[in-house]
Amino acid sequence: MKIFILILFILTYVGIIAIPKYKPHITGGAALIAAVSCAISGHMVWHEAFSSAINYNVVMMLVGIMITVGLFSESGMPNRLADKIITKVPNALWILVLLSILSGVISAFVDNVATVLMLAPIGLAVAKKVNVSPIPVLISISVSSNLQGAATLVGDTTSVMLAGELGMSFMDFFFMNGRVSIFWAVELGMLLTIPVLIFIFRKNNQKIKIASEPVIVSTIFPSIMLVLNIAALVACSFIAIPDGFVADHINGLVCLLFGLICIAYHILTAKKRAVENTAEEGTVKTDFIGGKKEAVKTVFGTIDYPTVLFLVFLFIIIRAVDSVGIIDDISSFFGMIGDKNIFLLYTLIVFGSVLISAFIDNIPYVATMLPVIAGLGLTGNLQTLLCFGLLCGATLGGNITPVGASANVVAIGMLNKEGYKVKSSDFFKIGIPFTLVAVLGGYLLIWLCWGI
Repeated sequence: MKIFILILFILTYVGIIAIPKYKPHITGGAALIAAVSCAISGHMVWHEAFSSAINYNVVMMLVGIMITVGLFSESGMPNRLADKIITKVPNALWILVLLSILSGVISAFVDNVATVLMLAPIGLAVAKKVNVSPIPVLISISVSSNLQGAATLVGDTTSVMLAGELGMSFMDFFFMNGRVSIFWAVELGMLLTIPVLIFIFRKNNQKIKIASEPVIVSTIFPSIMLVLNIAALVACSFIAIPDGFVADHINGLVCLLFGLICIAYHILTAKKRAVENTAEEGTVKTDFIGGKKEAVKTVFGTIDYPTVLFLVFLFIIIRAVDSVGIIDDISSFFGMIGDKNIFLLYTLIVFGSVLISAFIDNIPYVATMLPVIAGLGLTGNLQTLLCFGLLCGATLGGNITPVGASANVVAIGMLNKEGYKVKSSDFFKIGIPFTLVAVLGGYLLIWLCWGI
């Protein structure tokens, strides 16, 4: 069964990369086969494919923010913000680099997927105004958000896992036991990626001028909800919530709540918008029912259903890979190969994690590897060294492929929805050099601070 699931997993990823247009169909078929096979063989109870296998926190967060961001885009605010950015930084190259850096800064405190969904509309608006392809812009925003997820305790689920294993506080991510901690390794990686971004956007060095007429913003309500959403996500990261459903799904519940508020506002104000539109057209009669139907259509049109389904199916496939013991085998391999040489083991964990996380979600992988590292019998700084190396490689590894991280999947889904066809090669051109430079920087700093 293990070999069968491994072959199915490999074929699924080959299909995704070769025929990206049919990603939901390919992963859907593979998820069904994997779930049925594991259920028959006893590796997974059938209902686990729809319960514990699917990360509903990510799904709820994705749907909720898609609604809020969709109405944020409908309001015209991204275009207004794009004009403001262009006014302050009238050079296209530095605007595009700035957006990527901003994505990383926000992602250090807010989930990566949420960060991409919030910044993508602004990135699309800026790309159109400076007359460049939005494909590298959104990919850069995505990979930057993945990079900074490991910088703080609240940046990513894997950071929370690390803190639990080593007993780290929020401030321990900056300085721990009198040494610089993982935050600085991530920031060094970010600094080293700036020349990569400059090289990627080097041809877009033109000066930009905005149109004389300001962009009209129809309503600021979605913008307010988006800002409050970000503030709520950050606040929830510092609040101690008792273990249970709410604690496990807090980010998703928060985002879904703000999405529902935006839905209610958009539908309830349909009559007002219908009156305003007919007044502009010089007519008297208003079609409230028609306006309400159009509002509902607009709201549910903000959800990128293929991307949501693709992620759901991907979660099921990864659970099947985990349930048959493939991830455990990979973890045991690390321990067997390098337990006699700390530098070799550290190097294997970092770069092996990069390779594995390019295809497997880093959450189950990190959850499996942390006990393996603890089981090696190392204590103190050596255990910290390997755990930091694990997080460095596993977090950044998702940037190598377009399906290695949820944020990448979402960014490409938004580009597809806008009518842009994203090739795997488009992602590799940015993801591979970005990842290698960032990982090397973090790898060296962590070793110098904790391995010597």
